Amino acid sequence: MSSASISDYIDSVWRQSVVPELMEYVRIPNKSPAFDKEWREHGFIDQVVARFEAWAKRQPIKGIQVEVQRVEKRTPLILIDIPGASDDVVLLYGHLDKQPEMTGWRDGLGPWTPVIEGDRLYGRGAADDGYAMFACLTAIAALEAAAVAHARCVIIIEACEESGSFDLPHHIERLGERLGQPSLVIGLDSGCGNYERLWCTTSLRGLAGGTLRVEVLTEGIHSGASGIVPDSFRIARLLLNRIEDEKTGRILVPEYHVEIPPARIREAQTAAELLRDSIQTEFPLVEGARPVSDDAAELILNRDWRPALSIIGQDGLPQIGSAGNVLRPSTALKLSLRIPPGCDAKRANARMKEILEKDPPYGARVSFTGDWAAAGWNAPEIAPWLARSLDAASNRWFGKGPAYMGLGGTIPFMSMLGEKFPEAQFLITGVLGPHSNAHGPNEFLDLPYARKLTGCVADVIADHFRRRAS
Repeated sequence: MSSASISDYIDSVWRQSVVPELMEYVRIPNKSPAFDKEWREHGFIDQVVARFEAWAKRQPIKGIQVEVQRVEKRTPLILIDIPGASDDVVLLYGHLDKQPEMTGWRDGLGPWTPVIEGDRLYGRGAADDGYAMFACLTAIAALEAAAVAHARCVIIIEACEESGSFDLPHHIERLGERLGQPSLVIGLDSGCGNYERLWCTTSLRGLAGGTLRVEVLTEGIHSGASGIVPDSFRIARLLLNRIEDEKTGRILVPEYHVEIPPARIREAQTAAELLRDSIQTEFPLVEGARPVSDDAAELILNRDWRPALSIIGQDGLPQIGSAGNVLRPSTALKLSLRIPPGCDAKRANARMKEILEKDPPYGARVSFTGDWAAAGWNAPEIAPWLARSLDAASNRWFGKGPAYMGLGGTIPFMSMLGEKFPEAQFLITGVLGPHSNAHGPNEFLDLPYARKLTGCVADVIADHFRRRAS
């Protein structure tokens, strides 16, 4: 089978089978456990797992074994084991749980309403990253249809990634030696700088954070007492200033910073040259707003290698329409601190607790409860065979060479795998490009890019097997 025939095979499977299945997947509100505490009772995660399991079992892949591993009180995990022409192992990863709805979807769109407009499939989760299992299996099926040899492939699809993957270590421990010793890991939960070439993720930030709670009163009182009783929100602001420079956003805690490797600085500069102004224009900024810097390379390094604090939720503040002239008894803020690779997430949370709770202003009752602690990851040096493979695959499917760049988000599994399999090579990539807006409103999957990425995955798996003969 020629390269054109492989392309035709992948396009056919995507159009006839994958896209319809992803549309049904979008309809199911299978939010991650952090956002749906009653996920067991609701059954949405199990519904998606059953659909994914059934689709995988229908694929024309010789010897494929599909099972769902269940551990009491934990989200399930799909394990797909595909025998190969060697005992070497390629481990492929994705997840099926979703972020919550989020407001702001434009008319005609919604988180659980699949809509295709042009080449984009809108709806929650298809790009982040429900497509992953379908892309992996389609790539392997295309190789088998073309009689192209590959090593044993093991696919893991978890259901807890958006919650920090706290269930995954228990699944991995239970699998024991069944994973073997992967020499190549392919993860499809990342992003791309644009839709013009293959983008390879070389680093991921970690994540720390939790809930800061400031209590001043036992009950709300008339705001005429302001000037006597301190406002709980102002106290929270003062505490946050211990962590972050409010004027620049720079994190003030030295332990949250690392020295950026020179190779990653060069990658950021190259990526900035490729992306040019698009790194500054890809986000839906309101008219007149601008990024924190005019230097594209610095923006990339800010996102990928420097810590940053975001306030992503609150309790204690009523809706504006219900806000009376009352001094509220308390303010609670949900803090998300992205930390660079090499920064210990558990220590980061412990340090945050120490900083925020020490000497509270006005003797207020202040508490910080950490609930996120996910390590970042820095890729090992790329092997020559993989560099050649990525270059050939990107040129074959996109007509342009690959690009390399870090990512500001977190994939906890990568750090875990990096420690467990230190000799493995990594291809971490994904479909989350400009305006795809993962986690936010109007999230979409760029379908042509996803099909081409599937082809790249197939090529790399084939080259992984052939590397022994070269």
